[in-house]
Amino acid sequence: MTTTTYQKLERNALGRLVLTDEAGQRHEAVVPVRAHPISAPDEGVSLVGQDGHELLWVNRLSDLPALERDLLEAELASRDFMPSILSIKKVSTFSTPSQWTVETDRGQTQFILRTEEDIRRLGEGRLLIASSHGLQLMVPDRFALDKGSKKILERFL
Repeated sequence: MTTTTYQKLERNALGRLVLTDEAGQRHEAVVPVRAHPISAPDEGVSLVGQDGHELLWVNRLSDLPALERDLLEAELASRDFMPSILSIKKVSTFSTPSQWTVETDRGQTQFILRTEEDIRRLGEGRLLIASSHGLQLMVPDRFALDKGSKKILERFL
């Protein structure tokens, strides 16, 4: 489950994570950090203390008891912001830079794609698109997109 043992993981009155280690020492304001947030979000999570040092390594979130897993997943969700593109509504031009209008799991948005190189293939049909403002958008499965979205996307790949 973990490379270091711990006694308890909980939230304090301010809503911050607190880790109590096996020696009974409480570590306030613990921050979870994913080792591979895109390729393996459930694997390799480090709990880092206020001083920036790792306090605990979790091999797999799914191995944790439900309460601790839920706490970490909620904390990670509040830190990670990567909308998933559900469909591509339109692009301003088929050359770059171009303005894209997309429907995401968080609503409709627009962004500027500077170059085709800002679309990264991650394997298994997944894509990561970087906007000109640094926002990362995920296409979980480009093959599952609607016909119109696939047609637009193919012009840039």
